Amino acid sequence: MSITKDKKTGRFDFDFDRIVGAERVRARKRLPKGWNQSQADAYDRQESARLYALVVGIEKQHYTIENAVEKYVTERVPSLKHGKDYMHALALMFPFYEGKPLSALADVCKAYQLRVLREDGTKLAPATIKNRIRYLTAACQYGWKHHNMGEVDPAARVTVPTVRNERSVYIDRADMLRLCRACGHQETRALIRIGFYSGMRLSEILKARIVGGNFVLDDTKNGDARIVPVHPKLRTCLRLKWSSQFTLNYWFVKARNGIKRPDLHFHDVRHSAASAMIQDGIDLHTVGAVLGHRSSASTQRYAHLATDNLKTAIGRIGKRA
Repeated sequence: MSITKDKKTGRFDFDFDRIVGAERVRARKRLPKGWNQSQADAYDRQESARLYALVVGIEKQHYTIENAVEKYVTERVPSLKHGKDYMHALALMFPFYEGKPLSALADVCKAYQLRVLREDGTKLAPATIKNRIRYLTAACQYGWKHHNMGEVDPAARVTVPTVRNERSVYIDRADMLRLCRACGHQETRALIRIGFYSGMRLSEILKARIVGGNFVLDDTKNGDARIVPVHPKLRTCLRLKWSSQFTLNYWFVKARNGIKRPDLHFHDVRHSAASAMIQDGIDLHTVGAVLGHRSSASTQRYAHLATDNLKTAIGRIGKRA
């Protein structure tokens, strides 16, 4: 028997410690208050049989999504560049997957898409929902691949919302020069020019090193190093030392208001570099390489800008060389 009774509390304990085959199996649990000897004995028979079956392979262990998340957070997240974002997203989703089996991952993700709201009662953006679901599926796949949690990929049936992320806010070179003239801060003017002529993010410009006529980025958003040639028009911008990002953002906001473009963000200057290249006939693959996209899917958000180039290409069909 694996049942003992605590004389002080009067409660029963299940204490299983046996050698099954070549493996030692241990399990301990305090049984609910109020159980009598008969109930404790019944639990002993049922749980002992389950543990024997588990060891000899008659019954497969049932893992929960929490089991996978716990392993992922402990072993994998600390090494991720944006690990804090993963932790935050998984914590926010906890009420949806609490106690749910790993096999129910697809249903959990579907329920999350239908019910999740912001604190103010409005629905989250599809891109935010998609990212959080990807974090959760990554955790579950980690448990499946590295800890044998289940026999099939738990993310196989997971669906995510469609995200329409084509970029629609751009400036051309004339607008960029107007923006610079409206800016009363030399360093911010230089940042605007560098962003337009390189396609780099603000954070990348601030961290870039100049080596042999190239911007060298040792650590980018996607984790890969990148080299961006310095445009000839940027030679005079390279001797500056940057102020704080808060100061730079402050002057950028004043400049955009000065040209009556309150919808403009610094990141749109990067998109404008992509627009300028595409309108000049540069293919999407090359544009993606300049911007540092790891996946071609990221560059496809600019595909709608190539319409004029497609018309030109179609118009050349059947013409003599």
